Amino acid sequence: MTEKTVTIKVKRQDSPNTASYWQSFKVPDRPFANIISCLMEIQKTPTTQDGKNVNPVTWDCNCLEEVCGSCTMVINGQVRQACTALVDNLKKPIVLEPMSKFPVVRDLQVNRERMFENLKKVKAWIEIDGSHDIGEGPIMPDQDRAKRYVMSECMTCGCCLEACPQFT
Repeated sequence: MTEKTVTIKVKRQDSPNTASYWQSFKVPDRPFANIISCLMEIQKTPTTQDGKNVNPVTWDCNCLEEVCGSCTMVINGQVRQACTALVDNLKKPIVLEPMSKFPVVRDLQVNRERMFENLKKVKAWIEIDGSHDIGEGPIMPDQDRAKRYVMSECMTCGCCLEACPQFT
């Protein structure tokens, strides 16, 4: 019996200063597989659909729980986290690209340093180093707290910047 497979088309780039190119890979079609598990399959056996042995695809990942945002990439034209993008729910073939608003390091890995540096400039956090008690936070109305909580859910993944037509 032949194992069912899924085609993954990856936009690759060997370094920041080289041109991008496309390569296609076949991976086993497994229930509940996500994009990260597909990339791990490619990493185990980095052979293109036409049988050429290549370098493994490079990407970032960390938590695998849609908490850190490091696996953010463009999947079938939509920016999202690869760890929660289930293969069963995606149109085939699956097309993976790096985010376009950040410099490519290699393949699907991008450099988001510009975003992090800008957050540092505006001090977009509350300083807590554990060395001193800063006391309880300011009391604020429930309505204000609810509005601000939404902003605290940002995981600095870059999705919003990638999707925003105003950001270049």
